[in-house]
Amino acid sequence: MSAAPRRGGPDRPGARRFDTGPGTAQRGARRTPQRAAQQYDPLGAQGVRSLVALAVFGSVLWAILVSVFSRDVGGSPTMSAMTVLLVAAAAGVVAFSTSPFRAPFSRPAAVSFVVLLGLATVTSVAAQWGPDTNAQNDFMALVTAVGVLVLGPYRPWREVLLAGIAFAVVNGVVWGIAAAAFPTSVPVAVVVLLASAPTVVLTTAATVYAATFVRLAERVQIRAGSYSVERADRDGIARSVQQDRVTILTRDVAPFFEELRTRESIGDADRERARQISDGIRRVMVADADRTWLEQAVLADGGERTVVTDPDGAIRGMDVDQRTVVRTFLRAALAAPAVDPAGVRLLVEPHAEDPSRTCFDVQMSVADSDVGIHRSFDAYLAVLRVTFPDLDVAVRPSSLALRFSYDQH
Repeated sequence: MSAAPRRGGPDRPGARRFDTGPGTAQRGARRTPQRAAQQYDPLGAQGVRSLVALAVFGSVLWAILVSVFSRDVGGSPTMSAMTVLLVAAAAGVVAFSTSPFRAPFSRPAAVSFVVLLGLATVTSVAAQWGPDTNAQNDFMALVTAVGVLVLGPYRPWREVLLAGIAFAVVNGVVWGIAAAAFPTSVPVAVVVLLASAPTVVLTTAATVYAATFVRLAERVQIRAGSYSVERADRDGIARSVQQDRVTILTRDVAPFFEELRTRESIGDADRERARQISDGIRRVMVADADRTWLEQAVLADGGERTVVTDPDGAIRGMDVDQRTVVRTFLRAALAAPAVDPAGVRLLVEPHAEDPSRTCFDVQMSVADSDVGIHRSFDAYLAVLRVTFPDLDVAVRPSSLALRFSYDQH
């Protein structure tokens, strides 16, 4: 591994960028103490995304079918269309925001989702303003309940609870007003309870899930930290040192001793060769002492020809979680058939705007199309995106570039 001039970054001409994310200052901010399940298990959140998409777009289809075929009063077709559009907009917010390259699911996106479904609840009642003779067309009570479940894996439990309360209140109020305006044999209080009940039940389930998952994940993280990356580094470097010294002994020392054993006398040439072997062992020991965990990880995964540029050893400032994620990605990249380790460049340098942060730049040549690159690395990029909120990714045929920053610990 050796230093090399920095190549073009993610903004180089021809690169197709994705994941613009929030603004630089916001993206560079550290994660808040209250985290969601997605931030502990980004791959699990990515795996459940298909079910989330099915739920939200199923709600859109349901809204369309009910609005067209299950109207029990003339009402307002305009309001019915508005209801469907609002539900569709809420589904679009979820589809966009649950992308692994926009993780974590932001609070503004969650607020937008709740507001859109709340407005859809109001317009759904306004669309069929009149006596409620068919409970099957009151679909928004279940749609909002499903909406709370959707938020469960992506937002902290307190926000899930608040969203559920907001939905329950809106449902109870609007259906209560309609029941008071058009009395039936069912008391208004019962109507309010029935309108709010689905949301209350599923809010309880989603909140318990979000809170329990995060609590268990924190316990697992604490226990895993007892082993620590530092110990893993020490163990890995110790194995590397042992392997290097065994190589020197096998290649140089053992043959030299074998030659000395067969000679009757030792000359100046033998002393000079012994000194050279000793200097070689000393150089290996010094190199091992100066090697960072990143260099060690790259070497261990077959990246002897990979260029690592980190003159100040700033990579040591990553915390346990960050090192684990970066190692996993690099191991997968260096082992990928389409990646030549000689075409991988890793650069660690100070952040241009914030001296307390460090930037990590990855440039790699990938003998594959952009679709193939996504297929190979999407899961790893999803985890990187959660761990490093300011992750910037550029992908094009035969090339992948990453850049993110982290605080020095």
